Amino acid sequence: MSEGADAMGALGRAAAVERAALDRSGWYARYLWAFAASQLVLVPMALLWHGFASAMVYAAANTLLVTGLSAYAARQRVVRRGFGVKHGLVVGAWVIAFGLAVALGTTVLADSRPFAAVAALVCASPLAAGAWLETRHRP
Repeated sequence: MSEGADAMGALGRAAAVERAALDRSGWYARYLWAFAASQLVLVPMALLWHGFASAMVYAAANTLLVTGLSAYAARQRVVRRGFGVKHGLVVGAWVIAFGLAVALGTTVLADSRPFAAVAALVCASPLAAGAWLETRHRP
């Protein structure tokens, strides 16, 4: 074979690998959408329920969520370049929002249903924004 044919074959294989990677990279948007949807339930649960039983239910629900999402993420073979930074920013924004929601919702605005509803949306928004941006980034 000539060098030109070898180069064409290598370029064809590289393009096929790139196409496969892009086709399989939508998992992260699904991961973030599931995480965002869970906030609509878990945040009001954390802010409005009180007592030992509610703490156990919340801990169990959160454990199932984290375990399920972690298992799903671990099974994915493709991550986009810059994934670590993007995931760090998205989860970091969620941590700040959740921390502020819990701090305000357990002190200043304790047992406020309107605050719990708004806090759930605020906590879900960095995750939903990350999912939307990931969806837009795909070809």
